Amino acid sequence: MVKYAAKLRKETDEAIDCIESSDANILKKSLEASRILAETFDQLKMFILSYRFINDEEEITFFKEIKPKICYRLIYYRKLYNIEMNRPVAGTSRQKEYLCEELDSINKYMNKRLDFIRYYRSGSTHLDSLYFLRGKMDNEQYLETFYYELDPNFSTNCDFIVAKILANDILQAYLMQELSLLESKLYLPVTYSFPKIKLTWKGTKTELMEQLYSWDSDNTFGDVPLTQLSDYIQNVFNIQLDKNLSRAFSDMKIRNIPTPFLDKLKEALLKRMGRRK
Repeated sequence: MVKYAAKLRKETDEAIDCIESSDANILKKSLEASRILAETFDQLKMFILSYRFINDEEEITFFKEIKPKICYRLIYYRKLYNIEMNRPVAGTSRQKEYLCEELDSINKYMNKRLDFIRYYRSGSTHLDSLYFLRGKMDNEQYLETFYYELDPNFSTNCDFIVAKILANDILQAYLMQELSLLESKLYLPVTYSFPKIKLTWKGTKTELMEQLYSWDSDNTFGDVPLTQLSDYIQNVFNIQLDKNLSRAFSDMKIRNIPTPFLDKLKEALLKRMGRRK
C-alpha cells in the first residue's frame, strides 16, 4: 500500500511540477492541476476499496498521513482557482481587502479546530483510533467532506480535516505572498546595491528557503516584502529559487523534521563554541 501510494504521489508531483513551470496563468494552472489531482484521488480510492489493511496501525497511517498529503493539494488548487476567479480585477486597495477576507476565513476555520490542530501537529497518537479508523464516523465531521468522498469505506472522522489544515497552510502562504506583492506596489521601486562579487550558494535550494523564511519571519531585514527579499537573495547568492514560494513553504511544513538545515547550523555553531562534542 505504501509503495503504491508513494509511486502515485511521485507521478502526480512530476505532473504538477510541469504545470507549475509552464507559462500559463494561475487560473489555467490551478484548473489543470485540479484535474490531475482529482484523477489521482480516484485512483487512490479505487485501490483502497479493493485493499485489505494489515492492521489498525496501517489503516491509521493511511488516513492520517498518506491520504491527506495527496488530498490537500486538490483542496488547495480548487480553492486557489475560486479565489483568483473571484478576485477584483482592478484597485490595489480592493484586492488587499479581498485577500484579507480570504485570510480571515481561513483563520476562522483553523481557530474553530485548535484542539485537533494541536493534537495533530504535536504528533499525539492516543486518539488516532477515533480519528483515523473507519466505522467511527461522526456526523458533524462527515458533512465537511467532498461530495464524492461520502463513502464510509474511504473516509474517517478527521482525514479530510488534516488535508484541509495542510491546504490552508499553503493557501495562507500564497495569500500572504500576494499581499506582499500588492504592498510593494505602494512604494517606489527599490534600487539595490548588490555586491560587486557574488557568492554562489553551495547548499540546496530547500536549505536556502529555510533561511529565507526564517529571515522574513523575524523581519531580519526590516519591513521588506518576501518577494523582494527573495529576489535580492537569489541575486546575491547566484541561484534561482522556486517561483512558487507558498508551495515551497508548504512542503517545508509537512516534513517530519521541518528545519533540518537550521538545526544543522545551530549544532555546528554550538560545536565551534565548545558547547557540543
